[in-house]
Amino acid sequence: MAKTTKPKKTSFKKLIRWFWILVFAGLGSFALLIFAAAMGWLGKLPSIEELENPKSNLASQIISSDDMVLGKFFAQNRTHVEYEELSPYLINALVATEDERYYSHSGVDVEALVRAVAKMGSAGGGSTISQQLAKMLFHDPAQSKFARLSQKVKEWVISVQLERKYTKEEIIAMYFNRFDFLNLAVGVQSASTIYFSKKPADLEIHEAAMLVGMAKNPSLYNPLRNAEGTRGRRNIVFLQMERNEVITRAERDSLRELPLGLEYNPASHNTGTATYFREELRSFMKDWVSKNKKADGTEYNIYTDGLKIYTTVDFKMQKYAEEAMEEHMANLQRVFFLKEEGRKTAPFHGINQDRIDRLLTAAKKRSGMYRSLKRAGMSKDSIDIVFNTPKEMTVFSWKGDIDTTMSPMDSIRYYKYFLQTGFMAMEPQTGYIKAWVGGINYRHFQYDHVKTGQRQVGSTFKPFVYATAMRQLHLSPCYEVADVQTCIEKGQFDLLKDWCPKNSDGKYGGVLTLKEALGRSKNTVTTYLMKQVGPEPVSQLAKEMGVKSDIPIQPAIALGTPDLTVYEMVGAYGTFANKGVYTEPIMVTRIEDKNGVVLAEFTPDSKDVMSEEQAYVLLDLLQGVTTSGGSGARLRSRGGSYLNDVVTGFPYAFDYSTQIAGKTGTTQDNSDGWFMGVVPNLVAGAWVGGEDRDIHFSGIYYGQGATMALPIWALFMKKVYADGKLGVTPTDKFEKPVEKLSIELDCEKYKQQNTGNPFNESSPEGMFND
Repeated sequence: MAKTTKPKKTSFKKLIRWFWILVFAGLGSFALLIFAAAMGWLGKLPSIEELENPKSNLASQIISSDDMVLGKFFAQNRTHVEYEELSPYLINALVATEDERYYSHSGVDVEALVRAVAKMGSAGGGSTISQQLAKMLFHDPAQSKFARLSQKVKEWVISVQLERKYTKEEIIAMYFNRFDFLNLAVGVQSASTIYFSKKPADLEIHEAAMLVGMAKNPSLYNPLRNAEGTRGRRNIVFLQMERNEVITRAERDSLRELPLGLEYNPASHNTGTATYFREELRSFMKDWVSKNKKADGTEYNIYTDGLKIYTTVDFKMQKYAEEAMEEHMANLQRVFFLKEEGRKTAPFHGINQDRIDRLLTAAKKRSGMYRSLKRAGMSKDSIDIVFNTPKEMTVFSWKGDIDTTMSPMDSIRYYKYFLQTGFMAMEPQTGYIKAWVGGINYRHFQYDHVKTGQRQVGSTFKPFVYATAMRQLHLSPCYEVADVQTCIEKGQFDLLKDWCPKNSDGKYGGVLTLKEALGRSKNTVTTYLMKQVGPEPVSQLAKEMGVKSDIPIQPAIALGTPDLTVYEMVGAYGTFANKGVYTEPIMVTRIEDKNGVVLAEFTPDSKDVMSEEQAYVLLDLLQGVTTSGGSGARLRSRGGSYLNDVVTGFPYAFDYSTQIAGKTGTTQDNSDGWFMGVVPNLVAGAWVGGEDRDIHFSGIYYGQGATMALPIWALFMKKVYADGKLGVTPTDKFEKPVEKLSIELDCEKYKQQNTGNPFNESSPEGMFND
């Protein structure tokens, strides 16, 4: 019988001994690895100073008067927020999803780490919020497995240091400030604005859950490219929140049915809200930083220093202005295309092909593409070949950008068809610019038509003539003038020949009050007043009212020949609404550094230009424009229609009890259409026209200011009035001077006081000897 061999006890003891040797060796190696990382032997660790002051490029914020972010200047679109500015939904969702034992560990969650190793990551990773922050703050992506292992160890060390130096709340705030949510949304402040047009504190639970869900893999869960996948990931966040008893099962079931609810507000410099204003502000800030240095003598960097630029623009008014512009200009462009269809020289009028070719060539040479090719040393013939060779491109249309194939020269002519616009609104008492729309689409048309573009102002200049006459001659709006063609003779005011302008409609006859004449924009009466006062005082008054552009000293300025900007015209008209005091338009109230220290504060310059009474009388005159018979009377209409529905949004039905002073303007050949509108607390002006003066409607029915520009003002004001929370209401009244008026505004009383002299007995001698 064979003998049974028993295992030796010494062999078992050896196994046990080796087991513990390996365990302690592993633990020792791990401890040594941690020690090596802490000592910097695996690569430099951030110093304590770096931990306390992590490097970051902070975007400068452009903040509206109602505390909304209009946009940013940035190299990296990052804006810091404090823990108190975070929605509780963000905090709860992050902890429940990424680190449910966050408040009980000191930077490394051993339980989660062991689980991750044991299950090879299939049950989730082991990284805590602190570890994820360490990775975001101080490390570039690892290039190999060994490098990633080394980096992981350093993350453990850094996460412990973070937990020692910062509170749990500060770490969460740092996490949200650092995370890149893609689409130029670095940090939760940018992400909240870009994806939901909100501040982080205002995020609702489903919005917060979507942002937290992106932390898993932002490239995969990009809501703009993978909406369904992002929604699924968001619902997993709800599941984790239920698991951690943050929400109930019923709440989870309800929330998971919600759509993402994106309100995408891109952060590109070329898109978003107030693009033209932001570009003007960029120029303002570049000038400011060049003149205002830091304590160490270096310049502030508007792209990285995290400045807060508090502007005068009202976010809602800006939004209403952009909406009004888009509604009208899209409709007006539709009609323009309709009227230009089939015309050989379209969109140009009154010029030959040679002149058209010169305009197109000039546009080509102004293009960025031409300048780039020229800098590259290409010859004229080579450049011409490039410009005449079809290529794939994206072009603007009012129905959305179009991907097409055309030559650059064809695209230049295509863009010439588009009518342009400039619109600005200002609070006359403060000079605060409330809305600024410099064109129809900044991405495609970057030329600003508010402060840069100068165009003939037409009849919107006439109030300067009337105001000069009021100052010099103390005339009443009820003063009567014969509607007859009036000449200013050769030699007077250095004229080389007689100047005898006609009424735009070619009609004459009867006697008109000044209020009726201005309301109907009669050239005869304006010429008559110019003859009495002369062009130099008119030009001087315009200068006193903030006009800096050149105004020739010649009688023709009475009918609006000067080229001025919307910015200048709005500022000048503000004088009438501000009791005769000109207040310079301003765009910035203060600038702060990233820590909230005020670096500069701004107040507008102002000066007395005319008496309070004279300003009030001018407002009375201008109200005649928007009443029955005036060129802006369509503002009051409650019915009717226009051909091709060209007057967007008509009828406007502004009540006669709503005080509206205004002036339309139309230049020769309908090249420019203007409307200036004044209500007690807001002055706004709109210009519409082609890029070149030869681009215009063929007739005054479509080309007049009341059709081209007035609808933008009307649509804007209807939105402002409907809002009811902007301090501008239909019941506002122009404030009457405290002292009794010396000029009679009631025309019935005026007639009774001047019975026997239809031309006003107080008129200066010889005024009617034309």
